[in-house]
Amino acid sequence: MSPWEKWETAAKAILADPAIARLRDQIDQEEHRLGAELRSSFQAWQERYDAAVRDGDLEALARVCPAKHGQWGRICVLETGHDTTAPHWGTTRDGQCVAWLGTAPDD
Repeated sequence: MSPWEKWETAAKAILADPAIARLRDQIDQEEHRLGAELRSSFQAWQERYDAAVRDGDLEALARVCPAKHGQWGRICVLETGHDTTAPHWGTTRDGQCVAWLGTAPDD
């Protein structure tokens, strides 16, 4: 078994652990709760982001925070540098508000 296969097997075993699954669910619930709580403060940023995407406004998109959780369909819609004062914030593919700390491994 290669080192990568060993690592993958260990990672799958850890992620399958019921305690880890509960923790993952708790984190997900908290990210959605905080996202909903911050919606009134950050909704205008979502609307600006949506307009920039729709209009192909590359200048506006260049100012968007580079953090994302792409695997989970999350893109932070706030401006670059916000993470010193506020968590990342955006919506999921299904339109739920979400806030989070850190970035995903696919960044």
